[in-house]
Amino acid sequence: MTIPQDLKTIGLTPFSYHSNEALFRINSGVPVIEALSHASNLLHVAKLLASDAAMVRETDRHAWASYYLQEMSKAIIDDVAKVLDAPCNNRRPE
Repeated sequence: MTIPQDLKTIGLTPFSYHSNEALFRINSGVPVIEALSHASNLLHVAKLLASDAAMVRETDRHAWASYYLQEMSKAIIDDVAKVLDAPCNNRRPE
């Protein structure tokens, strides 16, 4: 059975598409706990920007910044979910 602190991202999750081509991909080999911590930080900033976007009507820059941060966060979480859902990580101890 895999020990949780040994789990690392697998790097299969692309994001930020342009003309149906991914511009970016999550890197493999990042410890899952660090990846999730980074996603949490990105989502925190995205939340702050979304709140600003709701208050400032003259511009959409806050909303777009929040959107891109959320997209990055989702890719990190999706990649971690693939790791956690992998058959080798779901075996019960014998």
